[in-house]
This record gives sequence, C-alpha cells and structure tokens, in this order.
Amino acid sequence: MRILILGAGKMGTFFADVLCMKHEVAMFDVDPQRLRFVFNTQRLTKLEEIKDFEPELLINAATIKYTLDAFKMVMPYLPKDCILSDISSVKTGFPEFYKNSGFRFVSTHPMFGPTFANLSDLSTQNAIIISESDHLGKVFFKDIYETLKLNIFEYTFAEHDETVAYSLSVPFVCTLAFSSVMKHQDAPGTTFKRHMKIARGLLSEDDYLVTEILFNPNTPAQLKLIQKNMAELASIVDKKDSEAMLRFLARARENIK
Repeated sequence: MRILILGAGKMGTFFADVLCMKHEVAMFDVDPQRLRFVFNTQRLTKLEEIKDFEPELLINAATIKYTLDAFKMVMPYLPKDCILSDISSVKTGFPEFYKNSGFRFVSTHPMFGPTFANLSDLSTQNAIIISESDHLGKVFFKDIYETLKLNIFEYTFAEHDETVAYSLSVPFVCTLAFSSVMKHQDAPGTTFKRHMKIARGLLSEDDYLVTEILFNPNTPAQLKLIQKNMAELASIVDKKDSEAMLRFLARARENIK
C-alpha cells in the first residue's frame, strides 16, 4: 500500500518506522529539515509531489493544533479513493470534518507516546479505533496494532473523548498541580522523584497537545470532581480529623483496585 504520513514528529516517524518495511511510505512536513533522519521513506517537500505519489492511505500525524488544517492543505492533491486517517488524542470537530470531506476515513488513537512508553514492548499499551470509521481502514489499523501487540478497543467518537477526559485529563491536571508548587529539593525522597519524572515527561510534550487534551469538552466535569475531593481533603487536614482521613484513604484505595 502507498501510505503518506503528514508530520515528521515523534508519532509520525514512529509510524514511518513501523510501516516502511512492508509498504511504500512517503512523508511530508512543512519543515524539510525534520525529514532528514527518516528511514526507507520518500521525503516529500512540495505539495505537488503528493499528487505524483498517489497515496492510498493518509496518516495525519501533524500537531493536534494543525491536524484539520493539514488535512485541508493536502486534500486537493489526493486521489478521491484515498482513505484519510488521524491519530489525534482529542476528536473534537473530527466527525463533522470527515462527514463533509467526501473521503473515506479511519480515526484511531494509540494511547501511548514515545515519552513514556517502551516502544520495544507495547503489550501493556492500548489503542482505540473509532467505530464510525471505514471498514477497510479499521481492518488496516487493527492489523498494525495487533502486530505491535497493543490492546485494541473500539469506541464511538463521543465515547473516545469521554475516555480521554478521564484517562488523560485527570493525570495531566494532577501533574500540573504538582509542578505548579514545585521547588528544588536537595535530598528528594523516592515518591518525590517518581512524581518529578512524570512531571518532566509531561512538560516535555508539545504544549498544544497538552492544551487540546485539557480543552476536551469533557474535562471540566473531571476538574470539578478533583476540586471537590481536594476541598474535602483540605478540610480533613485542616481539622486534623483522623477518622475522616481514614475514610478518605479507604475510598482512595478502593478506587484504584
């Protein structure tokens, strides 16, 4: 299959590495310098070259802020039978875009990133395939994700964004809260160092990615729940209420079973 990947960032180059041995892969990025180190992949620097390549599948790995704009930029150069695909972590606006695009599509979300995941062993990681997607597109990505030994789930667009608001927005918010009050420690404990590792990893991610995940329409409800529980904990600590503290800890342990 002829596959075009948009965006030579972390996930774009990851997919190029995964696919280039079995497929004819090309990559386009608006910054040609980012294409220097891709392996066994055609480097496209002009939109006209996309037309000549005639991709059968387009994987849009552009930064989430520019994903829809990237689609619109290259669509005039695509064959009408090309399948559009995205790997975005937030799907807000995507159902409407795909409906009006005139192209078949497949939308997925590999629920891992190069910052934290062990890319040589992804058997503990997950991937979501959007159920409204084109059947052949779903089959293609299911095959890729099975080859990577990912655990695969099929959700609707709405179910996906609800899941992301819980599984990404909540830890992002907690990590940012930790980072916002941080100061240097000469003799940090083990728990502190683990939190710092997570915080540094999160803050090494693209700012727009973090922003868009937190701007998920489902995030405010999760934020309110965190605020409610933090207010309860603050009251318990302020009052030094040992019995309430034990109940809070028991509930927390029950939640993470």
